[in-house]
Amino acid sequence: MPLHPEIAAFLAGLPTPPEGPLDPVAMRAADEAHVAPPEKRLPLHAVEDATARTASGEVPVRIYTPAEADRHGLLVYFHGGAFFLGSLETHDHVARSLAKETGLKVVSVGYRLAPEAAFPAGLDDCYGVVRWAAEEGTGLAWDGGTLAVAGDSSGGTLAAAVAARAHDDGFDRITHQVLYYPSLDLDFDVDRYPSLRENAVGYGLETAGLKPFNAFYLDSGADPADPLVSPVKRADLTGLPPALVVTGEYDPMRDEGELYGRRLGEAGVRATVSRYRGAGHGFVQHFSWIPEYHRVFEETRDFLARR
Repeated sequence: MPLHPEIAAFLAGLPTPPEGPLDPVAMRAADEAHVAPPEKRLPLHAVEDATARTASGEVPVRIYTPAEADRHGLLVYFHGGAFFLGSLETHDHVARSLAKETGLKVVSVGYRLAPEAAFPAGLDDCYGVVRWAAEEGTGLAWDGGTLAVAGDSSGGTLAAAVAARAHDDGFDRITHQVLYYPSLDLDFDVDRYPSLRENAVGYGLETAGLKPFNAFYLDSGADPADPLVSPVKRADLTGLPPALVVTGEYDPMRDEGELYGRRLGEAGVRATVSRYRGAGHGFVQHFSWIPEYHRVFEETRDFLARR
């Protein structure tokens, strides 16, 4: 199907981006300016800011409790933003929807960003919060069951890397990984995946923008050949947690996500790959108010219910 008409109309109304180098400080400020005010946010039983004390230091988190209950399963969520954008605020609405639809307590992670924090600072924060959540489960009223990791875009990269790192460390408490249009191969060689050519221009995120947007992360020491940076390059995927990989039909990074899902399945990992028709990159963050895309939270709920 063609690009969803409401997405197409939105993209047509965007101003032409300024030329020259990207300014992370200005771009972050622009992102924060579009955050919904508190009174317009999806209500939940409780939302609280806290600090996770991890091996990498103190990491800010926001904890979303969907309903009053003695115990909950946990979902640790990593926001997207090409490793230099995004925050607890810009993705608050995603975390709220995840909590409401899944019934899990969601821990959203305010990990350190490039270029101010060199690799692997952000990854260390994300992994540390997952370990903290398991170790501090009593304080979070964790039921000891589901402990999922999830992320969108670069947050999906981090979720996949956290799952792999946990496996290598012998930490086997992660039960699921949910990857929304993840960036899994930071090589950006356009000959590697047809979607980098087919969806290069006109769908929001453009192939030519991938290198400059990820340069802050790569220039901070993240090596695209490292499987913790490009999870699709991991040779052995056996033993990883079951995965839901969500892709957008018109996303330049569609094919690397779908390849990862296939490789997980070939390695004996239960993997579901779900392509959303008419969608481009970022649709969970920007267009989940469209009913056919809000369904992604229901699909996530159903996937997380299976063990």
